[in-house]
Amino acid sequence: MNSNLTSYRQPSFAKGHRLSSAERPTEGKQSTSYKKKGYTLIEVLVAVGIFSIATAIATSFFISSLGSQNRALSMRETIDNASHVMEYIARALRMARKDKDGSCITAGTNYEITRGGKGIKFENYEEPSVCQELYWEINDDRIYESKDGATGLPLTSSDLEVTLFQFQLSGEPQLDDKQPRVTVLLEVAKKSPSGPSFSQIRTQTTISQRNLDIMR
Repeated sequence: MNSNLTSYRQPSFAKGHRLSSAERPTEGKQSTSYKKKGYTLIEVLVAVGIFSIATAIATSFFISSLGSQNRALSMRETIDNASHVMEYIARALRMARKDKDGSCITAGTNYEITRGGKGIKFENYEEPSVCQELYWEINDDRIYESKDGATGLPLTSSDLEVTLFQFQLSGEPQLDDKQPRVTVLLEVAKKSPSGPSFSQIRTQTTISQRNLDIMR
């Protein structure tokens, strides 16, 4: 009986013959997709370490920048306050006049150093004249102004510390032809609530009396 079906006949191979990929049967062949791998503990620790180092560097840079900005702002504030006080003192000393009757300081003089070199007294230009004194109060490290012996009023802010306040007179005896002059030296620092003072600056100016007052 002839059959229309052709029977499958497995080909024969010589002993030791290795099947090629085309010759291998595909039925039941497993998938060749890649197997997914996870991170090992060492890799995780290395990644965390690198991230921590980078974070620490960035944080250190930020803190340093913030500190530099605070110091710059503090220095700017200290300079502004010192300039304001020095301008006020210079204007007051420039407008001083000779005390003719000795009601404020020694008669015939324009300025007088007081408080062991930490203050200066003079008769100002107001009418009637007022005996004015500018001095450094070392108990709280501030500069004060007193008029006619009244209680002094502070000229510097409480967050500033005055570390030096000195005067030098020139032409005061009027035994020469020099115009009376005063050299003022001021040194202030910004107070720190948690430690020593910082942002310290020193400024100096020389003031000549406005009114002509020389020996004739």
